[in-house]
Amino acid sequence: MGRAVAARVGSLFRLGLLLGGLGSLASAEPRAPPDRIAIIGAGIGGTSSAYYLRKKFGNDVKIDVFEREEVGGRLATLKVQGHEYEVGGSVIHPLNLHMKRFVKELGLSTVPVSGGLMGVYNGKTLVFEESSWFIINMIKLVWRYGFQSLRMHMWVEDLLDKFMRVYRYQSHDYAFSSVEKLMHAIGGDDYVGLLNHTLRESLQRAGFSETFLNEMVAPIMRVNFGQSMDLNAFVGAVSLTAADSNLWAVEGGNKVVCSGLLQAANSNLIFGSVMSIEEKTRTKQTGNPTKMYEVTYKTGSETHSDFYDIVLVATPLNQRMSGITFLNFDSPIEEFQEPYQHLVTTLVKGELNATLFSSRSQDQFGLSVILVTDNSDMFINSLSIVSPVKEKERPALAGGGTHVWKTFSRDVLTKEQISKLFLSYDYAVRKTWLSYPHYQPPQKCPSIILHDRLYYLNGIEFAASCMEMSAIAGYNAALLAYHRWNGNADMIDQDGLYEKLKTEL
Repeated sequence: MGRAVAARVGSLFRLGLLLGGLGSLASAEPRAPPDRIAIIGAGIGGTSSAYYLRKKFGNDVKIDVFEREEVGGRLATLKVQGHEYEVGGSVIHPLNLHMKRFVKELGLSTVPVSGGLMGVYNGKTLVFEESSWFIINMIKLVWRYGFQSLRMHMWVEDLLDKFMRVYRYQSHDYAFSSVEKLMHAIGGDDYVGLLNHTLRESLQRAGFSETFLNEMVAPIMRVNFGQSMDLNAFVGAVSLTAADSNLWAVEGGNKVVCSGLLQAANSNLIFGSVMSIEEKTRTKQTGNPTKMYEVTYKTGSETHSDFYDIVLVATPLNQRMSGITFLNFDSPIEEFQEPYQHLVTTLVKGELNATLFSSRSQDQFGLSVILVTDNSDMFINSLSIVSPVKEKERPALAGGGTHVWKTFSRDVLTKEQISKLFLSYDYAVRKTWLSYPHYQPPQKCPSIILHDRLYYLNGIEFAASCMEMSAIAGYNAALLAYHRWNGNADMIDQDGLYEKLKTEL
């Protein structure tokens, strides 16, 4: 959610997620494809799974995608005074190759993420301020933290060098039946262990100072996931990869990727709220009884139902969020009680009260991004100048004056709080979210396979929640559904894949 804000920290860390290639290899001779597939949720996970299911099963299968709100899910914008601004997933790493591939194949355009200078505020003073001069930043970092920024880069790079293996596995059509098995295939027991330890514990064991953790790492966790360093170490590492200086977004809003994927998949979009999924036995035209799923849904005041051979659930099944009931079979529903983090995104057009953060004069302030430490009593997680999603509408970025600022907070900001942040403002609009899981190691990820031919994508969020992870989940679910439909057991949960594929090069 706050990745655009954390982008400026990237000039300090230069972190990158290195991804492998994409493609497909044929397996055993497939059986006749299913007649109909249902996908519940039109966010990046659901739409990417539709895209890859079409590639795997071909043109004959009918793919219905259900969405009760707007295409894009938590990739969303708010329209204010004729301009749209990102309020959900905001940025994409230059080496996120799933998203990069989507943009290329859909013929979309990209825009750079807004820049500007960053400062870290501890509730009393700015403990770090970025300079427009790179060498000055390096001197400041070394003076205050020694060479811990370089060590942090190496720590994250070591973890993410292993993570790139998942893209090689997917390029060879291998799938995994659980998030833990996927993680184990990437890096063994140590990698799965990242889910069971906090980021704070892992970095303390690695010898990082409390000052560095509190002032450099914790603010990134707050802006990206609205939590402290007590989240799991893997999502913490993913959060740090958002601190890159070359982040980008999609012209017109990242959500347009989702609508483009639906069109590319030649899928049928149904605006409706799914109420239940029930397993039933039906006799097809072939005359053979077969197990199918009846999906019951509401469009407006009307209730409808249709039958499907395969169902993918691509929306959080936490009962506060989905409202979906499973009927006539036992589902691991007890796995879906983990809470999601409450977050409020507020857009304010106004003139920042710079004296709240610095003793410098208003016109000399110059910062465009303010991150907040954990030990601050501030009522926001972060504050940053944002630009419209269309490049031609973007003003020149400069300090001082009136801008559109985006804040993240746990609670809705009061008028008094907004007036404290701004000398004056024209408007304030907000979007409230249950945005991503509340991470509490040891972390258990919900099952991917809920029942025969019924799959769940959002369990991967409990390892880490971001656009690229959802695209990975969509691809994995499509491969898993395809191989289980065709009986390709040798393409699922294979051990030793890294060494096997390495010897094939």
